[in-house]
Amino acid sequence: MSTALAEHGAVARAGGAGKAHKYLSFTLHGEVYAMAIEQVKEIIEFGHITSVPMMPPFMRGVINLRGAVVPVIDLSRRFGGAASAVGRRTCIVILELREDGDGEPQVIGVIVDAVNAVLDIAAEAIEPPPSFGTGIRPDFLQGMGKVKDRFVVILNVHRTLSVDELKALRSLPADEQRVAA
Repeated sequence: MSTALAEHGAVARAGGAGKAHKYLSFTLHGEVYAMAIEQVKEIIEFGHITSVPMMPPFMRGVINLRGAVVPVIDLSRRFGGAASAVGRRTCIVILELREDGDGEPQVIGVIVDAVNAVLDIAAEAIEPPPSFGTGIRPDFLQGMGKVKDRFVVILNVHRTLSVDELKALRSLPADEQRVAA
């Protein structure tokens, strides 16, 4: 089950002010979240993850994606919750993130309970994130998207999965990594 989503990224980048942007919505512990589709490379079925010693608790390990080693983050653990329980709809969303500047893109996988849909959310339908009460670090949030009669938490993927922060964690001793996470 591999779904390429690159064409949606081009549409989202082409959108201007007042136009709807595309977001991939997904479920994590019963809550609905979304991320900009432009960073999503593909969605794959949950499979074998190889553990890597001395990584922070939210780093589940690595997978082999067509010969490339891809680190996999347990998004629930990244938010400070319990490890994700693997169910039949659990999948890994493969993201391609660029560092500030012209660096090489970093491919990262994130575990989610289920992928729901691609949502069109207009810029004017996105409210600023609340500063408290979400259970997630406020800098991880981009905003709250109004979809029909409910809100969807829109993640700031670059902050949630900061390539620079992840690189810094690699150089910490294991006991300090647990404190930093």
